[in-house]
Amino acid sequence: MGTHLYLDLLVLAVFAMTVANADINVVCANNSVRVTWRVNAELVPYAARLFLGNCMASQWKVLPSGEGEAQFNYTFSECKFTKMVKGKRIFYQNEMSYRPQTKPNPPDFVHPIECVYRRPKDWIPRFVNPGYVVSEGHGRLVFHMALLNEELSSIAKTNIIPLGSPMPIWAAVEQKSHQPLLLLMEECVAAPTAELRPGSQVYPIIGNKGCLLESKKENSMFLPRYHSSSIILYLQSFNFGFREVYIHCKLAVWDPQNFAESKKACHYIKGTNRWELLDDPSRSSLCNCCDLSCKSRSRRGVEWASDGPSHNSVLGPLIIVDQSDLRDSDTMMESATTADPQLK
Repeated sequence: MGTHLYLDLLVLAVFAMTVANADINVVCANNSVRVTWRVNAELVPYAARLFLGNCMASQWKVLPSGEGEAQFNYTFSECKFTKMVKGKRIFYQNEMSYRPQTKPNPPDFVHPIECVYRRPKDWIPRFVNPGYVVSEGHGRLVFHMALLNEELSSIAKTNIIPLGSPMPIWAAVEQKSHQPLLLLMEECVAAPTAELRPGSQVYPIIGNKGCLLESKKENSMFLPRYHSSSIILYLQSFNFGFREVYIHCKLAVWDPQNFAESKKACHYIKGTNRWELLDDPSRSSLCNCCDLSCKSRSRRGVEWASDGPSHNSVLGPLIIVDQSDLRDSDTMMESATTADPQLK
């Protein structure tokens, strides 16, 4: 019995080595990828178990040597590719896998696939589109503020946010014929009402002239910019102390080349235990005042008023719910549907 077990393990080990030594070649095109996976003869009978993401091979052939060659020709909108924008680059990522058993069993072999492109200078996310959550501010500048979905690919389809989930808040200003603009969130608070009055209950998120105070407490940050005239505040939802949440922000525009203690976007990096300037980490000394008191500019920037154009914007209501509440509501809906066939 022990000898048979040893031989079975040996065969599995050799088979795993055969997969691991597979020859995988990746060619990245403009909006697609071509992957050629050459496998040893032992894997030829299992060609249907080779995958790129959730896609099977586009073409398959057995070579004169007895080896097999699988080709995967797909666009990045197929096969569950993930897209990530980081700094000046766009990443498309996926995995090659060999699955001898059906899901939910894990694959026996996984190989990462990645295509990296330089982000076009004029590239903006597809959700940047006038016509929603729009308000006109100083100098006829048009400001936008919206809640995004978790993938940062579009406006969120719901305002119900599970506790602990990401809460990405996007703000932008339309440049139109203006000189290049830098959009800043000078101050943001959460409140239970759409209007702020003296004595209103508020929870500070950004203060001290652009310091993301919440980044010292939770996993919150400013994400790398797509362009200077927009900014994404990436919050982790938590219990603000009120069920309906309105985010009030003072948005300001400024000269992209003229940062100052009063004109900045700073977040706290827990790995280094220091504040960092979003737009130029080499000048993060401007953020040192975030734990103290950041002073206003003492002189005017070129062609800019001392405070610059600004606008107060409100986003909400956002409904923060506990996961158990969502499960309870789903159960109640199922019960109601069962009790009343007309609801089906």
